[in-house]
Amino acid sequence: MPDDGGADAPVSVWITAANRAVAMALARALVEERLAACANVIEGVSSIYRWQGKVETAPEAVVVLKSRRGRLEALTAKARELHDYDCPCIVAHPIVGGNPDYVDWIAAETAES
Repeated sequence: MPDDGGADAPVSVWITAANRAVAMALARALVEERLAACANVIEGVSSIYRWQGKVETAPEAVVVLKSRRGRLEALTAKARELHDYDCPCIVAHPIVGGNPDYVDWIAAETAES
């Protein structure tokens, strides 16, 4: 598994969305464009956040994507383009271990054509 932080290094990307429909649309578009190998949509998230000087509470859905560092810039740009939030949560975390076959699959499914 790549561990040098290079373009092939696997990452997990977390995106919040207003609801399941928005999350599913984001997930499908990012996987279809090979920016992510797969996506999991988690419903029923309760978010508490500070926005424009006030503490807000809202139901949300979360998209968890698996990709590569080399695809992260394009993934982020596409997610921002499609997202309906002014400032969407799109954060990436390095994948530091796991099933080597799965990590190889991530790389294969996010290969640029």
